[in-house]
Amino acid sequence: MGSVERQQPVRLIFGALMLVLFLAALDQTIVATALPTIVGDLGGVSQLSWVVTAYLLASTVAGPLYGKLGDMYGRKGVLQFAIVIFLLGSALSGISQNMPELIAFRALQGLGGGGLMVLTIAGVGDIVAPRDRGRYQGLFGAVFGVATVIGPLLGGFLVDSLSWRWIFYVNVPIGLVALAIITTRFRAQAEQVSRRIDYVGAALLAGGLSAIVLYTSLGGTTYPWGSALMILLVVIGVLLLGAFALAEARAKEPILPLPLFRNRVFSVASALSFIVGMGLFGAVTYLPLYLQEVKGHSPTVSGLLMTPMMAGVVITSIGSGQLISKFGRYKPFPIAGTAIAAVGLFLLSRLQVDTSPLIASAYMLVLGLGLGFLMQVLILAAQNAVDYKDLGVASSAPTLFRLMGGSIGVAIFGAVFANQLASNLATNLPAGTHLPATASPTAVSNLPAALHTVYVTAVTDAIHPLFLASAGIMVFGFVLTWFLREIPLRTAAPASQIEAGVPSTPGDAAA
Repeated sequence: MGSVERQQPVRLIFGALMLVLFLAALDQTIVATALPTIVGDLGGVSQLSWVVTAYLLASTVAGPLYGKLGDMYGRKGVLQFAIVIFLLGSALSGISQNMPELIAFRALQGLGGGGLMVLTIAGVGDIVAPRDRGRYQGLFGAVFGVATVIGPLLGGFLVDSLSWRWIFYVNVPIGLVALAIITTRFRAQAEQVSRRIDYVGAALLAGGLSAIVLYTSLGGTTYPWGSALMILLVVIGVLLLGAFALAEARAKEPILPLPLFRNRVFSVASALSFIVGMGLFGAVTYLPLYLQEVKGHSPTVSGLLMTPMMAGVVITSIGSGQLISKFGRYKPFPIAGTAIAAVGLFLLSRLQVDTSPLIASAYMLVLGLGLGFLMQVLILAAQNAVDYKDLGVASSAPTLFRLMGGSIGVAIFGAVFANQLASNLATNLPAGTHLPATASPTAVSNLPAALHTVYVTAVTDAIHPLFLASAGIMVFGFVLTWFLREIPLRTAAPASQIEAGVPSTPGDAAA
């Protein structure tokens, strides 16, 4: 945030940042329980992943640029801009009349959402020393948990009582409150220097990531994996990402400074973030689908049934943050988190049509406990391992890789699910049987008994490999956590914040 006025309380700054982060987290979870209803209204189930992928891809591409702009010019103005873009995308998503419109407006929303995530996390690094940062970032993890508890419930209530469109409209008043607090209460001063933004690097990164995600999204569903268009997308993606690496090596103000990857903590934390995003985003997207279409629950009830997973996030996120601040160690938590999350995902792969809600909720609790250990610890480790001038990049890079993993995971699992479901239905449906074009939860529940059994069994069987693959990905992440080097957490806040009256104790710099 640059320098702040001496009288500005840290709690007020932190509270505003938490509200902004709550806004972004709430959006992700509100959408989850409404997805089956949305695709039932606007399009087929095969397009389910695109509503999520569009947001994740845009957030992925925008995140590093926001992080760098915040480092260069101060985070207040950049954060205000991100909130405005996010709110515009939310309002337009709510008035969408077809699936292409919704996907496009979700992408616009993601362009703002990527900034909300990165800039709030970097903002904590501006005002709090790394040794104390675990406690604060643990609270950030709890904000994610609380938002994900409230999100599915609020989303389900809005869908049942009003319309799925209100899951987007509800962002507007919350966002305006956050924007007002940041505008009136932050006393940040942007650094007034002439610097050159790495537009070439940003464009190459956006193009490369888009090509790769389009390949994973369209391959196997819209086009065969080996078709000329799919091969062209892969070639374009690889070439653009290669050109991005070359451009970053020459740029004066690179979006993602390549020398940072020689820092083992930074590189391992980024790789782990990719794995966590791929495993979790890719699989958890389909939990509401199971609860609503297979189990027949309303969006509100499915949100309630997902509460144990979010409670697990809150418990371990706050607990790990407190322990990190007390003992100054962070490595044990990603080790435990990946192991517990792998077990939770494996258990979810055992879900059946007749699995009791209590058992399913217990499986989700295990996954949530693992996720809470991973939410903010990897970012804390990366922040502690770099110079303060790279704080925004260190905050955005793990977020970038987590979202990139999520984008690719959702796209791949979406293709696998659509193909597996089509194959299961083709094998088990009686000849000449036709299902509704839009298989919403309501349409599924109204199917004749025999067809209903065939359909929900096919959906359940199509979900199994998604959770099993996610568990395997998380096991790989568990192995990688042992290579995460632990650097003693610094006990001093940035100098500009020390001058502003933030208490700190001088400590050693990260190696």
